Amino acid sequence: MVMRRDFYAILFVVVSLVIATISIVDGAVTVQPTGLRRKFYKLNGQCPDVEEYVKHQVKAHWLKDRSIAAKLLRLSYSDCFVSGCDGSILLDGRNSERKARQNVALGGFAVIDTIKSVLEQRCPGVVSCADILQLATRDAVHLAGAPSYPLRTGRRDGLVSNKAAVDLPSPSISWEASLAYFRSKGLDVLDMTTLLGAHTMGSTRCSVIVDRLYNFNNTRRPDPNMDISLVKDMRKICPARRTAGQPDKVIPLNPENTKYKFDNNYFTRVANKKAILGVDQQLLFGPDTKLISQEFATGFEDWRKSWALSMNRMGSIGVLTGNQGQIRKHCRFVNK
Repeated sequence: MVMRRDFYAILFVVVSLVIATISIVDGAVTVQPTGLRRKFYKLNGQCPDVEEYVKHQVKAHWLKDRSIAAKLLRLSYSDCFVSGCDGSILLDGRNSERKARQNVALGGFAVIDTIKSVLEQRCPGVVSCADILQLATRDAVHLAGAPSYPLRTGRRDGLVSNKAAVDLPSPSISWEASLAYFRSKGLDVLDMTTLLGAHTMGSTRCSVIVDRLYNFNNTRRPDPNMDISLVKDMRKICPARRTAGQPDKVIPLNPENTKYKFDNNYFTRVANKKAILGVDQQLLFGPDTKLISQEFATGFEDWRKSWALSMNRMGSIGVLTGNQGQIRKHCRFVNK
């Protein structure tokens, strides 16, 4: 009970810091950045049913492939945390963001392309790819079990996508470095802990965790903060060195979650020292991150409520509005 009171004390402080830019709509706390508004396309009369069109297409894809929830989440993160939520991750080209080393495993592009094609038929030249990505992500993750929160729209699309600008951090960094990175984007400790919970549906590759398994910090030993049974299980899948032609195997970050459900088992794994990624396990070492992650491990609804706020905050990073950028006709290319 003490932990829960402490958690809400932290939550109160964090929300108080941003109270000037948030509102409560239908019982949900949402960020209200300048230039974005709820039901933007309905109020301006240009595409009043845009959210219904997006939901329909997302559900059709999700029923065929439930992994799109995780893919779209990763796509949104890669978009917003580089040059802001401007749809630049969707642009194609030899030197675009999607070609960066950190983004080689991205997916979900085809879903966005399909939705954009439908919207161009219904209301051409109106809905931005940046808004489509945020709406589709919300709807896909909602189908997986997350709350469906009011989302403010009105984003416009960026004109530049440069792989050299991709500064996404290593999944092995410390919690201090991770928090510093989130703060550089205008987010806080509650946002970071909340959003890292998306890893409950994610995956990685052996090459990312091999050091944790065999040579943590050049000690020639596994990470002492990794449960020994997990080390043994992962070593059966990931060899210390891959031979020529041997694939870099995909590892689920939450092995118990085989159906891409939005659940809080991620936080239980962190508490039990069974996090696959180093940055996730590091949550136990920050006093606030430890408290919050422990609360989320036992309080699923607390995480769901925090998720709605933090996703809105992330989706508001560096947005283009008004006359900035453009409304792309195709998400993979800027308009001529």
